[in-house]
Amino acid sequence: AATAPRIPPTRLALHHFDVSYSLQLKDLWPSVRAGLLCEQKYGALLNNFSPVDHVTQELELQNATDFVSEAPKKAQRSQRGAAAEEVGRGESRSQEGSGEGRTVMQAETMTQAEMSPPLHASISSNIKCYTFPRGDITRFRPARPDILGLLDYYLMDAASLLPVLALNVQPDDFVLDLCAAPGGKTLALLQTGVCGHLAANDISISRTKRLHQILHSYVPKEIRETVSVTSCDGRDWEQLEGGTFHKVLVDVPCTTDRHSVMEDDNNIFHRRRTKERQMLPMLQLQLLMAGILATKPGGEVVYSTCSLSPLQNEYVIERAVEIAETQFNISIHVEDLSYFRMLFQDTFSFFLGCRLGELVLPHLTANFGPMYFCKLRR
Repeated sequence: AATAPRIPPTRLALHHFDVSYSLQLKDLWPSVRAGLLCEQKYGALLNNFSPVDHVTQELELQNATDFVSEAPKKAQRSQRGAAAEEVGRGESRSQEGSGEGRTVMQAETMTQAEMSPPLHASISSNIKCYTFPRGDITRFRPARPDILGLLDYYLMDAASLLPVLALNVQPDDFVLDLCAAPGGKTLALLQTGVCGHLAANDISISRTKRLHQILHSYVPKEIRETVSVTSCDGRDWEQLEGGTFHKVLVDVPCTTDRHSVMEDDNNIFHRRRTKERQMLPMLQLQLLMAGILATKPGGEVVYSTCSLSPLQNEYVIERAVEIAETQFNISIHVEDLSYFRMLFQDTFSFFLGCRLGELVLPHLTANFGPMYFCKLRR
């Protein structure tokens, strides 16, 4: 009998996304689809362990900017502009009424300004990541070693830094990166310069080797020695070290949507991996629960994926909150990260339809992501 023609996994992935994401994203899907199928945009995460002054000068001459430090400045400028406009409007209105009207109006403006989210409170300024402006598709040169042999920057999807920024590591925090390989987010956590202790874990021994390589290429020996790298099943973490961390990053295995439509190699849409793909939301939930149980009371967890799928994003969050409450009597608060949209709207395209957390959508002028991230407080 003739065998059915083998459909490449990239085609299967695209067909699957066309069906599900066109329902979720509606009119946005054609532009997101185009972004997924085009070359990804990168950011250059500066290596603070290497002398960076000449690198920043070189990047700025190419018209790249550090999106992390620029965002709060831009947001403050626009807030000041809005407040001034509001005061101006109030004054022109109060010319018609009494002086009393003016103070009420100023009080209202004041309250509005106070109500605005704290724009820089949760942005770690030690992390520096340069990106080219919207629509600029210049490529960064490959990283180069300094005198000590450490590479000057790490090229990554700049949206991958958002979960690390959301984690908001504070001095002397004990931090766990539960699914750490290949290592970009672990490296970013180290760039904050404030981790009291960092545990980086990944179930895959081969991927953990890649993590070791990255630490070796970017981090001096004395700092490397403060990082404990393990290869355990993240789902069992609570039995190993439950309730010990201030901050936990749970960057779970997912359908890696961009990879799935671009690369046949190691593709989760391969027919022999159908069962594995169908079980992903369960695995993600188990890993998130392990992350929640690894945090101290009052600690924080950031969950992230590089998928657009609500089944792997919001649904996992909702189920974890429910299980934490009913089975472990732990009350979980889902944090509002909408200020990230305001801060970083010049660099990334955000989806406005997320029930929980934030989602960066690929877009031809800013082709980062997809990247979903959501912050939970125990």
